[in-house]
Amino acid sequence: MSIPTAHPFDFDPTYGMRLGELLAIEPPEEPEGFDAFWEARYRKALMVDPRPVLSRSELTHPDWHVLDLVYFSTDAFKIGGWLLLPREGQVKRGLVVGHGYGGRDQPDFNLPVEDTAVIFPCCRGLSLSRHPPISENPSWHVLHDIDKPNSYIIGGCVEDIWLAVSTLAALYPWLSGHIGYSGISFGGGVGAMAIAYDERIDRGHLALPSFGHQPLRLKLPSVGSAQSVQEYQAEHGNVLETLRFYDAATAARRIEVPMLTAVALFDPSVAPPCQFAVANSIPKYNEIFILDAGHFDYPGSAEQEAALRDKIGQFFRMP
Repeated sequence: MSIPTAHPFDFDPTYGMRLGELLAIEPPEEPEGFDAFWEARYRKALMVDPRPVLSRSELTHPDWHVLDLVYFSTDAFKIGGWLLLPREGQVKRGLVVGHGYGGRDQPDFNLPVEDTAVIFPCCRGLSLSRHPPISENPSWHVLHDIDKPNSYIIGGCVEDIWLAVSTLAALYPWLSGHIGYSGISFGGGVGAMAIAYDERIDRGHLALPSFGHQPLRLKLPSVGSAQSVQEYQAEHGNVLETLRFYDAATAARRIEVPMLTAVALFDPSVAPPCQFAVANSIPKYNEIFILDAGHFDYPGSAEQEAALRDKIGQFFRMP
């Protein structure tokens, strides 16, 4: 292990916790009505016709056909993104790929998957799905309607993932039951909530998942969107009422499909105890991959990322 020791932060991004302590973290107490809250949202999302529109993209790649994609999510929200189709082989699987809180300006062409139709959606308010007055700045986006538990923007982002699955199923009906999800950071946290209630997703990969163990997330010093939420809480004092319903660790307890979760021992943006709360909560079929650090460059990062990429390729090749 080469956990960073030199860093510019005025707090310790390991929070003084070693691997054994991190693996012992449990999810927080969950609010009454958590399942009813999400099941109702999922039923509503299933009733939406995504009406996907595909067009030839200006982007090109030797291994992939690249198509620009627009589909409709809940509340008639127009979602932009890309669809990749393999130039060789047949489309036998589907994959939805979430993004971090920085959004996405193009697909990831280096995904280690074959025979797969891959959708890269931009969640509402971000990148190709920008929609003023929603801010594209993560520190403001994460606060959008945070005072309204039923309309907090993170819930809409989960619905955008469900509608990406609906889009794949509409375009390629034979992929039903063979659709996976992969997401990092913001996309990891949103993905945990999406997978927990969408039985159409048959396996998932979450890396450095955000939104885990919200009570801890409000307390542990962080940078980025978590810091923004902490500052809002310090001023208003009422944010946990909403956040308890948007807890990736609570949702992860409901996941019943094979999972590969990558979590870090050092991370200034998504506190490791919050990441591990998500990974530890998945009840079965979960392989945990340990990274020395997340959201931070460190010696050996390229080797660890390469090893994780190989794992991801093997994971999504399974039937």
